[in-house]
Amino acid sequence: MRNNKGFTLIELMIVVAIIGILAAIAIPNFLAMQLRAKRSELPTNLDGIRTAEKAYFAEWDVYTADTAVAGEGTDGIADAPTVGGGSVAMGIMGWEFDGLIRGKYTISANTTAGSNADFQVTAVSDIDANGASASYVTTEAEKPKMLSQNNVY
Repeated sequence: MRNNKGFTLIELMIVVAIIGILAAIAIPNFLAMQLRAKRSELPTNLDGIRTAEKAYFAEWDVYTADTAVAGEGTDGIADAPTVGGGSVAMGIMGWEFDGLIRGKYTISANTTAGSNADFQVTAVSDIDANGASASYVTTEAEKPKMLSQNNVY
């Protein structure tokens, strides 16, 4: 009597097929999560800029420059920040990006001292470079909120 141990070819093929099906399900979800994680930079940076603007206003009773832009573009490719965050306003506020930038940030403010001044900061990026941009906005009164659809990266 022989003692046959091991797996048959059919059993191995079934295991390989199951692993293939699981991979086919998991890889697209993993890629979507990567895009979501990269997009999460936008509201995080907006919240930091909003806090810096409010602190600057508390000290100087005026918001920073009328229009200031930071970031190279909306292509989703991470760019190295320039000194002062890439804008005069961010340099004045003393706020800088922590690491690479994947979006374009714009600050527009009413700089009239003593008025009921307000500011608006927008962030736009096309992380997956498909032509549809994710965009966020924040103001003095509102925390960052998404303007585009949730499935846009």
